[in-house]
Amino acid sequence: MGRNATRGNILITGASSGLGRGMAREFAARGRNLALAARRTERLEELRSELVAAHPGIRVAIRTLDVDRHDDVFGAFRELDDELGGLDRVIVNAGLGKGQPLGTGYFRANAATATTNFLGALAQSEAALELFRPRNAGHLVLISSVSAVRGMPRNLTTYAASKAAVASLGEGMRADLARTGITVSTIFPGFIRSEINENLTRVPFIVDTETGCRALAAAIEKEPSTAYVPAWPWLPVALAMKVLPLSVVSKMA
Repeated sequence: MGRNATRGNILITGASSGLGRGMAREFAARGRNLALAARRTERLEELRSELVAAHPGIRVAIRTLDVDRHDDVFGAFRELDDELGGLDRVIVNAGLGKGQPLGTGYFRANAATATTNFLGALAQSEAALELFRPRNAGHLVLISSVSAVRGMPRNLTTYAASKAAVASLGEGMRADLARTGITVSTIFPGFIRSEINENLTRVPFIVDTETGCRALAAAIEKEPSTAYVPAWPWLPVALAMKVLPLSVVSKMA
């Protein structure tokens, strides 16, 4: 664990599906109170009912939130902070995975991915740090991707670039906050089955959602500067990707 023994009140964005929902289940099982935000209200309500029934001792607050509506991000974070009596950890998870090769007529899809994944993450980071800075405490977690390690071809080009930007943002915040009580972690998930990649068939080393989210929660609890999840095989794969010729890396996508 990092600087605090326990992070009791955790906000997760993009919590209605995929990794966000899986992480919510993992932290609920650890007895944490949760603030869950996403665009799909019905799914959030279903998840809250599930978690409270399985873990009666926890509190679960929900907010409908589109992270592309930046003013709403600040309002929702403040409201959830008040409702739970102070957020200890914010997990910036909401994102898009759609995209097409550049120059093939799908600028709107690529722009939406870049906007949500980076500007949305920027807004969430700003909103979280506005809460954490006055307290000189808190854990900000950015969910990047192993694809951020190098430029990726085809449908992954914009997605990988947006996640590389998220990783750079996290590193900058770590430098800025190094002498404070605020911890910033950047998590690089490998291929974990979720709604973003459910239609992909040729996916190396993929793990199921439950296994992947269990590994994500365990990594986040350690509050590292960076972590590749699951560590095997993604840590050695990421190290190899950094030095292999781009022609080889492009075949891994």
